[in-house]
Amino acid sequence: MTLQISTARPVVRDADDISAIVNAGPAAQSHARMVVALALGGVFLDAYDLTTLSWGITDVQAHFGLSAFQTGLVAAALNAGTIVGSLAGGWLTDRIGRYAVFMADMVCFVIAALVAGFAPTAGILIAARFAMGFGVGMDLPVAMAFLSEFSRLEGRGSKAAHAAAWCPTWYAASSACFVIVFVLSHVLPATHPDWLWRASLAFGAVPALIIILVRGRYISESPVWIARRGDLEQAAAILRRSYGVDPIVCPVRGRPPVVMQADPWRLARRPLLGRGLQVGAMTLISSMSYNIIIFGLPTLLVSIMHASAVQVVVISIILNLVVAFPGGLLGVRLARSVRSRPILLAGYIMQVVGVGLLAMTGVPHGSVGVIAAFAGFAAFLFAQGFGPGCQLMVYPTLSFPTELRGMGIGVARLVSGVGGTLVLLSFPWLNAHLGPALFWLVLLAPLAGVVITCLSRWDVFGYDPDMDPALRQSARPDPHAALPTTPELLFSSDIGN
Repeated sequence: MTLQISTARPVVRDADDISAIVNAGPAAQSHARMVVALALGGVFLDAYDLTTLSWGITDVQAHFGLSAFQTGLVAAALNAGTIVGSLAGGWLTDRIGRYAVFMADMVCFVIAALVAGFAPTAGILIAARFAMGFGVGMDLPVAMAFLSEFSRLEGRGSKAAHAAAWCPTWYAASSACFVIVFVLSHVLPATHPDWLWRASLAFGAVPALIIILVRGRYISESPVWIARRGDLEQAAAILRRSYGVDPIVCPVRGRPPVVMQADPWRLARRPLLGRGLQVGAMTLISSMSYNIIIFGLPTLLVSIMHASAVQVVVISIILNLVVAFPGGLLGVRLARSVRSRPILLAGYIMQVVGVGLLAMTGVPHGSVGVIAAFAGFAAFLFAQGFGPGCQLMVYPTLSFPTELRGMGIGVARLVSGVGGTLVLLSFPWLNAHLGPALFWLVLLAPLAGVVITCLSRWDVFGYDPDMDPALRQSARPDPHAALPTTPELLFSSDIGN
């Protein structure tokens, strides 16, 4: 029997056809761009929350009379929260879906931000910062899953480009935080220095509330995740509502739907194990070096450049907006047209140059020394923007299939949380005892990145793990129900059934 189907509508026979429709790109009238924007809004919150105390930690220390260790606890609480949140968020993202986790972490952001802003004691502040970190840990896996599963495979607006967009979004959030601090510092009374860091912390609830209010109109579940759970009808309905494509569901008679199982132990087996080890190494390297540079930037500016409070804020804004943000935009452009591995290697090499310049400069003397130190910070941040920063999410997002994407990204963020926690706990002590010599220790991170990138051959450019026959076969519970190894998006007028 031959079934005649209109040539204007794609035909969906299985989950691979849903992936192929998404890979081909959304229709002009779709909500895909708004989904991407809301997902990046979650990333914005992540970066904002991390940045809020990078400048105000000394005021927190003075307000509560904290020791160096207690100050480290306040600074590290958010990263510590990401350790738990990353595992929970990654697992839940794959088990119960993207939408539910996304909305839950937005609520967590609102509550934690308000509690942190009005914290009466250091203990409550630490607990609230931990809760904020838990939200950050939950959010990044689901945000990256949304960015991948509502994006085309190649060209402008590709999966890689949207995953890389997390980096300039991060820098934009950091810049926004410093701008808000700068404005509030001229509005709030100087007699209450704690009002400044409290207001900046509480302000993080505002964008989270906005996302919650507009979620109903634009955000839906991932069609790829739904399809790979076996529900083609619901996946097609999501494509009609959010992607602007009207597919015809026509499963092949006699072929049972393939329901992929989110078995986290697959991450410990080849080929995902090798990919996970590389992603983990990249994440640890960037977490440790970036946290020292960006979180310690205000303290370092004061200690080695003797900058005033206003100068610290202005310099931080300039470095983020003029240096790091353009680097991130360049990284997004490169991610959609250049292989990932050379970009990563170039970024690490430039970071070696930047940190090396900071290490050799030490305490700057005269205008030449100040320029050299500023150039070192700028080189590191620009390189982080176009290289490791962008690829830090491109690699995990495109290395793991849909049913394990949340867990893969969650494990990577767990590694980042561990590295960041260790750095922030030890930074006050390291800065007090090493001073500018600390940069010689930081230099080891990008050097390790150069070595690892040279040794590895894994590249995710133009790769979709959902269309990889090896991963598809290893995930299939019934090998006799195998689909064709080269799935196609059919626009045929003559479908055999």
